[in-house]
Amino acid sequence: MLSKRVIVCLDVRDGKTTKGIKFKGNVDIGDPVDMARIYYEAGCDELVFYDITASHEKRGIMIDVVRRVAETIFIPFSVGGGISSVEDMRDVLLAGAEKISVNSAAVKNPKIITQGAEAFGNQCVVLGMDVKKVEKSEKIPSGYEIVINGGRTYMGIDALWWAQEGERLGAGEICLNSIDADGTKEGYELELTALISENVNIPVIASGGGGIPQHLADVLKEGKADAALIASMVHYGTYTIPEIKDHLKSQGISVRDELQ
Repeated sequence: MLSKRVIVCLDVRDGKTTKGIKFKGNVDIGDPVDMARIYYEAGCDELVFYDITASHEKRGIMIDVVRRVAETIFIPFSVGGGISSVEDMRDVLLAGAEKISVNSAAVKNPKIITQGAEAFGNQCVVLGMDVKKVEKSEKIPSGYEIVINGGRTYMGIDALWWAQEGERLGAGEICLNSIDADGTKEGYELELTALISENVNIPVIASGGGGIPQHLADVLKEGKADAALIASMVHYGTYTIPEIKDHLKSQGISVRDELQ
């Protein structure tokens, strides 16, 4: 049985880790380099770093912060935000990341997925998807729409179609974030996660809504996700990563025990 992954997400704004609810009301909560080291030492399987305002502000990612985080941890490290070209991808990988996450830029220019996969391998390219539940329509038959620019711009693109298209273009993984569940700590969007997981052949990371360890168990089982992204529940000290993993093991879910 393949182990499920517990991934910690650091949303970064102006060089500080920040957290909001449904992409709004963000407050700064700490230094990303210090927090990355703490989570690495606590046993998280991967770390995700998002420069959450880079796309909206039409600027490049904070490469110096990426480099400092990469020097601190020795687990897979995925970076996103403001990456809009193969050159940006190369810069991030050379700064020490293992994966590049493309979100808004991929919606605007889908070729970047293929270009990144051809240059660095499918395993390096993560398709980030920010998704909002909407009324089902001819344009959005799944009832889930792609939203870009940090939750600001609705694109009229069906989330299921985009996930499958992203896989076809060369993405090696999907990070699926529910805007409706983001930061609520009330549980992941299980219907959305299962819909995407069942209809692509690449790993799906569930994101948005984790509040208690059982939420992770639910999305890894019912949502059929390969990994669960967490933020609030560890950022505020509510749970530790060992506590979360122990709960998952008690539910019969295989997780990695030690740093590998």
